[in-house]
Amino acid sequence: MNRFSEIDRKTKETEIRIRLNIDGKGEPDVKTGIPFFDHMLTLFAVHGFFDLSVHAKGDIDVDFHHTVEDTGIVLGDAFDKALGDRKGIRRYGHAVTPMDETLTAVSVDLSKRPFLVYNVPRPADRCGNFDIYLAKEFFRAFATRAGMNLHINVFYGENEHHIIESVFKAAGRALDQAVSLDERITDVRSSKGVL
Repeated sequence: MNRFSEIDRKTKETEIRIRLNIDGKGEPDVKTGIPFFDHMLTLFAVHGFFDLSVHAKGDIDVDFHHTVEDTGIVLGDAFDKALGDRKGIRRYGHAVTPMDETLTAVSVDLSKRPFLVYNVPRPADRCGNFDIYLAKEFFRAFATRAGMNLHINVFYGENEHHIIESVFKAAGRALDQAVSLDERITDVRSSKGVL
């Protein structure tokens, strides 16, 4: 089974190309023009064992919003395409991930019913030149387009970098679990027979 996808999206605000191999080794190639965001996507790929190439150009001279949100849209489309009919996947994933003083839990259901719960403290509005609220915009777009029920809960944390980093690491780990194949599952994992 080849669980690979390549998605290109071009708007008046952004140009984004994503290549994704769900069954990879965690090899990232991320260039969005936003160094902190590149770092977070790299962590997501490494800890999720996804081979992920993200090349994005956006109107970052205006702000980072369009590039971050549109990357979430395209990444969600890439996962949805790579998962195909979703037969044989575990569907659910959960990871609790520490980062120094921070502890984060992320739970995923690849149900085709998108929803985001985002309980993340904001000790500051920015991490360097990255607006912290953009992480939520990314995950909202990602969950919606991937058809994913995504719950992100930071139990505690003080450093905004550590908080966002633990979220991206935990999201990669939980999603890796959810997309994993299980030989006991021959159809979709649902009592209804459909997702």
